[in-house]
Amino acid sequence: MKKFIILLLALGLIITGIFVFKPKEKETNLTKVKLAEVTHSIFYAPQYIAHSLGYFEEEGLDVEIILTSGADKVTSAVLSGDVQIGFCGSESTIYVYNGGQKDYLVNFAGLTKKDGSFLVAREKTNNFKLEDLKGKHIIGGREGGMPAMTLEYALNINGIKSKETNIDTSIDFASMSGAFIGGTGDYVALFEPTASELEKEGYGHIVASIGKLGGNVPYTTYNAKKSYIEKNPDVIEGFTKAIQKGLNYVHNHSSEEIAKHIKDYFPDTSDEDLKEIIQRYKDIDSWYDTTYISEKDFKHIEEIVKNAGQLDKNAPYSKLINNKYAEK
Repeated sequence: MKKFIILLLALGLIITGIFVFKPKEKETNLTKVKLAEVTHSIFYAPQYIAHSLGYFEEEGLDVEIILTSGADKVTSAVLSGDVQIGFCGSESTIYVYNGGQKDYLVNFAGLTKKDGSFLVAREKTNNFKLEDLKGKHIIGGREGGMPAMTLEYALNINGIKSKETNIDTSIDFASMSGAFIGGTGDYVALFEPTASELEKEGYGHIVASIGKLGGNVPYTTYNAKKSYIEKNPDVIEGFTKAIQKGLNYVHNHSSEEIAKHIKDYFPDTSDEDLKEIIQRYKDIDSWYDTTYISEKDFKHIEEIVKNAGQLDKNAPYSKLINNKYAEK
């Protein structure tokens, strides 16, 4: 956790805006909101549905989505005021609160309730078991990041000690697939569509869902500074309602229908692959039914973080979660 705070200070005002998606230009009196997303993934289909179908506009918002790779960078962007809303793992808000930040980050809406990464093996594996990871080199993401911590938790509760595997946390999130393609590691944890792309290109084989292994947590949530939420209740309420409409859509429509509406967000992914990936996320029950974040799920994410040695003390649910505008 200390490394996370130091990195935030070093990042300062930096945002890595590799991907920016804006609504269609038109004359409006909408409130402009910048949203920093931790990665660009089909895992976040409800968000892109809300953006594509105009749900944000219906709530009076003009939302600009900016790719800001890594939860540390998202958090830095929100704290600096470069963006108004962050979208990343709720563990980041715990780090910030425990680091003593006075105007800390508060989670106000949940989207995904499981880890969205998949374990990709270099060699084809029949009947994969967690025991297969013993003695193996796994590219897990940054230290303190959820994919690595969730995998470690899943191993530990299944009787496999951390020292029996090598979960590599030295490789930057954006560089993980490239490192694996280049020959590093026996396994890598990747989000979609990257995991499927590697499999189709013959670089590896998807063998497990890390989300299914780790259980329900507020995995990716929307957060904002405490002061921003207090000063802009209409924005927070409208944003939450738009995300809820996106969640309702994905739960009540087919993968094919969802794919049609988010295709423009993933132009390099074929229609068939897009449908398959959306269905994969449906099959593991990735998305919350509502934006409400329960105390049980919040405590579970703290359990996972504490198991990885990244949490000295729990943060108060009552301070870091604001369900005021969420449907229960």
